[in-house]
Amino acid sequence: MTDTPATASAQSWARISIPVSGSASEEVSVGIAASVAEGFGAQLNFLFAPPDPAELAPWLGEGFMGTVQVAAMDGLKSAAEEAEAIARETFDGLDYDGKVFLPLKSPVWQCLAVETRLSDLVVFGDESARGRGLLSEAFQQVLMEERAGVFIARQPFDLSGPAVVAWDGKEPSSRAARRAIPLLKKASKVVIVGAPVGESPADLGKLARYYMLHGLTVEIDLLPKTSDLIGTLVEANKRHGAQYMVAGAFGRSRLREFAFGGTTRALLHNTNLNLYMAH
Repeated sequence: MTDTPATASAQSWARISIPVSGSASEEVSVGIAASVAEGFGAQLNFLFAPPDPAELAPWLGEGFMGTVQVAAMDGLKSAAEEAEAIARETFDGLDYDGKVFLPLKSPVWQCLAVETRLSDLVVFGDESARGRGLLSEAFQQVLMEERAGVFIARQPFDLSGPAVVAWDGKEPSSRAARRAIPLLKKASKVVIVGAPVGESPADLGKLARYYMLHGLTVEIDLLPKTSDLIGTLVEANKRHGAQYMVAGAFGRSRLREFAFGGTTRALLHNTNLNLYMAH
């Protein structure tokens, strides 16, 4: 069976975005974003997110015209200009023709939301995923509120290498597994991994058969039942030489996930894996 033009188009990505703040720690994530964009022949958007005066204004009080307030605003403007200069230097040094630099205007997070709604993939670095740095709130917003497909870029990356999909048959992991198909089509092989949860494991063969309909080369690795699921997943990723892992995000409520830990939080905070996630 061959793809119709509409189906073929649906399996491609044309616009990949990476929010940047002008931090030196963004070098790895920028390189990986460029690698993915180049693999798809996609537009790569640098979304420069500056410090936002709109967020500072409520703290300065109504009619903030005093010396301290003016100095605070001037300092914020100066910091934004310096950060943008660094971000533009990184942008200019990137050897990829299909790139666009988009400085976000105030209110920054609303502008970011609009841009990510029209992106096929949004790339973040390790610091943001761990809840650190200027873009940590942006990461949560894009993943949780905008429900965009997110790639957490941490390690050197080969788009054509193997990939692992962690699947438990539930909605979050199934959504991520489905939405990652364009990325997985670039992989040399896809390994579906899962461990028994509760009385019985998910039937990994169901996802394998679905992937084979999409033309993917698939293997199944049923992991042992364990109390250390994260360690088992990390070991499986290493054993298969995977370039990244596909996983669902925040299956439980966000507050409960934060309070009690959970697989998502552990993957974000306690691993160095490249991750594709969707909520």
